[in-house]
Formats: sequence, C-alpha cells, structure tokens
Amino acid sequence: MKYVVKIGGAALENPELLFAVGKAISTLASDGNQVAVVHGGGVQLTKVLAAMGKKSEFVAGLRITDAETRDAALMVLAGRVNKSLVAALGKHGQSAMGIAGGDGGVFRARKKKTNPDLGFVGEIASADPRWLEAIWKMNAVPVISSIALGFDGEYYNINADEMAAACAVCTQADALIFLTDVPGVKGADGNIMRWLSLAQVPAMEKAAVISGGMLPKLNACKEALLGGVKRVRILPADAASVLPDLISSRVETGTEVMVA
Repeated sequence: MKYVVKIGGAALENPELLFAVGKAISTLASDGNQVAVVHGGGVQLTKVLAAMGKKSEFVAGLRITDAETRDAALMVLAGRVNKSLVAALGKHGQSAMGIAGGDGGVFRARKKKTNPDLGFVGEIASADPRWLEAIWKMNAVPVISSIALGFDGEYYNINADEMAAACAVCTQADALIFLTDVPGVKGADGNIMRWLSLAQVPAMEKAAVISGGMLPKLNACKEALLGGVKRVRILPADAASVLPDLISSRVETGTEVMVA
C-alpha cells in the first residue's frame, strides 16, 4: 500500500518523539509499503527568523513570506529539518532520500493569489511522481520539504499540508496521515471528533470552531479525498506507533476525515 505521512510541529523538535515517528515509518516501509514523508518546519523557521530579528506574521494559517523569509525557509526546511528526518529514519535502518519539492520537478508551484498578498507563498501547480517512484524502487523513503520551484524560476514556500495532499493525489496513495501537535479536530463542545465529514466543515469554520492552522489542514484533507485518496486521518504525533496498524485495526485516536 502507499502512504503519505505529513510531519510537523513538536515531532520535529522533540528527539524522543522524532525517534518514535521514525520507528513507525520504518516499520511501515519494512512491511512492504511505499511511504513518502512530507514535512513542514514552521516552529523551527520562526525561531531562526526571530534570531534574524524578523517577526513572523500569519494570515489564515499561512506565513507572510518576503524574499528574506523565503531564503530562510529554504535553509531551514530543505536543510536542517529535512536531514534530521533522514537521520531519524536511518537510526532504524531505513534508507531515506531527502529532497525539496522543487528537486527533479517533482512539485512545481505558482504564486498563491491572496488578499493581502503573502509574498513568496505558493500553491502546487503540477506534480510528477516519477522521482518518488524511483526512490521507492530502491526500497527507500522519500522525505520531502515543503518548498517548490515556480515556473518563473523562484522558490515558493508551500503549506506542508497542501503539499502532502498533492503528494498523496499524484502518487494515488491509499492513505494520508497528518501527524500533528493536537489530538484531533475539536467540535463545538471541545471534544475530539472521531469522524468529520467535509460537509460539516463550512459551518464549523463560520462559527469559528475551527480556525488558524487547522483551516489549511482541513482544506488539504478535502483536496486529498476529492483527488481519490481513500483514507485521510489527523493523528497526534505521540500516537505514531499506531501507523503500522492504521488500515487493519480500529484506531481510537485522532480524527478520520471523510467525504460524507
């Protein structure tokens, strides 16, 4: 089976959590599954920008990205964060190949049209899975940072949730899993929703039950499901150990997002 796993937040900062995530993904791959990892690194990028004296600002969960911020994102996401994930998989004997979304033309971007303008923030314009398939043929795991090259020759910062959805659609993945800092999607009563249909999302957004970074995540869930991905789940990163059993067993943690 094909899995796309998106990793972000504390899982990239906490060595013990990163080790556990690496183990779960390595187990998935060693069981004969094709696994691709897509990662963000917003926390790490914010820290680097702060050290540079730059304040991070967001609109609807998306970072305002000027040229200097974009260059910092290239350094942090395609550099240290990407290679730390490759190393985490290597600790479990799993070969991995770290790439940026623009490498080999796997993902091409265009500037995201927004009001206000977000600068070098892009959206996926096209995807070519051939390099990912080549990495899988070598029994390795592609580890993809959320940076993509535009047709104008500029690199763009891509929301990692959006890139994960595009990756899942272009590879015809069986499952897309978002490993997050939160236990799942909370309903109006504050409890975690075990199941969430796409039809419920607009009303929840209007009532501000969901907001901020959860908005692009749920939009990515929608894109994946409508693009043919069979299962989409938002899962707390500290429950990553259930990944190998996600399809075959009943999982009580996180939120399963469904078309209806």
